[in-house]
Amino acid sequence: MTYNAHEFDAKEVVGNDRDHVWHHITQHKPFENADPMVIVKGEGMRVWDAKGNEYLDAVSGAVWTVNVGYGRTEIADAVREQLVTMNYFAQTAGNVPAALFAEKLVSKMPGMSRVYYSNSGSEANEKAFKIVRQIAQKKYGGKKYKVLFRERDYHGTTITALSATGQFERKNQYGPFTPGFVEVPHCCEYRPQSDADLENYGVWAADQIEKVILAEGPETVGALCLEPITAGGGVIEPPRGYWDRVQEICKKYDILLHIDEVVCGLGRTGEWFGYQHYGVKPDIVTMAKGVASGYAAISCTVTTEEVFSAFKEDDDARMGYFRDISTFGGCTAGPAAALVNMEIIERENLLDNVKIQGEYLRGRLNQLQEKYDIIGDVRGKGLFAGFELVKDRETKEPVEESLPMAIAAHCMQNGVIIGRTNRSFEEFNNTICLSPALIATQADIDRIVDAIDAALAELA
Repeated sequence: MTYNAHEFDAKEVVGNDRDHVWHHITQHKPFENADPMVIVKGEGMRVWDAKGNEYLDAVSGAVWTVNVGYGRTEIADAVREQLVTMNYFAQTAGNVPAALFAEKLVSKMPGMSRVYYSNSGSEANEKAFKIVRQIAQKKYGGKKYKVLFRERDYHGTTITALSATGQFERKNQYGPFTPGFVEVPHCCEYRPQSDADLENYGVWAADQIEKVILAEGPETVGALCLEPITAGGGVIEPPRGYWDRVQEICKKYDILLHIDEVVCGLGRTGEWFGYQHYGVKPDIVTMAKGVASGYAAISCTVTTEEVFSAFKEDDDARMGYFRDISTFGGCTAGPAAALVNMEIIERENLLDNVKIQGEYLRGRLNQLQEKYDIIGDVRGKGLFAGFELVKDRETKEPVEESLPMAIAAHCMQNGVIIGRTNRSFEEFNNTICLSPALIATQADIDRIVDAIDAALAELA
C-alpha cells in the first residue's frame, strides 16, 4: 500500500486505531463501545476528525505545540526539500539547518550562545540535568549534584524528568525516582501557604527556596529548575518580586538557573521566551513544543558560553567533554522546520498579535468570572491562560475533577477543544487551560469563550 494523506478509508483507519494504537494519557476501556477520535486534517486553527466533524482548537494540538497553526505549506515544503537533500547524520557532525537555526535562536536570547539538539522536552531537560551532574563531578568533586524543582511544575515524562516534577498524581506509580531531586514550595499567589507574607508574597515564596537550599546544604545543590510560568500545574504566573529574589539566591549559592521553556517558548506569552518578561538571566534554557510548531520533532538545550566552556578540555581529558548523544538530535527536519517557523512568527508579527489577543482573552475571561461565582481566579500571560473552578470563592475549595472534564466535553460537542489540568494532583485538577495558536483572531477568542460560557451556563 502506498500512503496518501488525502485518500484513506475512514472506517478502516478508526478500526485500526482502536485495535492497535495505544493513545497517550487515555483510558481505553470506553473504546470497547465507542470510537476513538482520529484527527485527519488541520488548517489554521481548525481540525477535522475522521467522521468529518470540525473543531476550533484552543489548545494548539492539545498540548501547547502548534504555535503558528495548521497547514503551513512553506514549513512542509522546507522540510521536504531538506529531507531529500540530507535527512540525517548524527550530531557528532553538523548540518546546514542546525547551524543556521542555532544562530537565529540565540540571537533572540541575549546571554545564551550554545544549542544542543534532541527531540523532546523531556529529553532536553534530561540533557540539562546531565550537564549539572557532570559539572558537579568536574568542578565540585561530585558534591554539587542536587537539582531543585518546584511544587506544581512539570518537566517531562521520563523517570528522571518525573523525578523533577512537582505533580503527585502524574508521578504516582512510577517510583522509585532518581535520587538528588528536591522539591521547593510553589508560588501560587491565589493559594498561598498558611504562614506566608501576603504583602510581599513573591519575595517570601522565593525565600522558601533558600530555606530548602540551607537545609540540603548549599555545597550539594547544583541547579534550580523552574518553569517561567507553571503550565500543566495550573497556569501560574509567579508574583511580583519572585524572579529577582530567585536570581539573587542562585548567585549567592553558586547555583545554575535552569528555565524550562518547553511550553512558554517561541512566542506563547508575547515574548520569544517567558523568562524574558521578568529580566531573568538563565544559565540553561530548555525548549520543545512550539520550536517547530509540531511540524517536526525537535528540542533544544541552550546554555551560556560559560556553561559550555566547562566541557572544553584537551583531547587527553577522556572524561572531560559532554559525553551525551541524542540519536534523533541529528535529524535535519527539526531545525529546518524551526527556521521557517521562526520566520513566520517574525513576518506575521505574531508576538504583537499574542499581546493584543491575549489582553482581549483575559478581558473576556474576567467577564466570565463576574458572571459565574464558580470561577475563583483568572491568570496567565499572552495566549496562555487558565482559570480555577471553585465551590466557594471564600474558602477556595476546588471543584471535583469531573466538572472540568464535563465542561471540556460540552465544548467539544459544540466544536471547540479546550484543555484542563489532567490528573496531576489529588485535589487541584480544577483549572481550565487555554492556549490557542499565536495566529488567533478576536473572532476565534469570542468563539472559544462563548463555548465555555455555554458550558458553564448548563453545568455550573
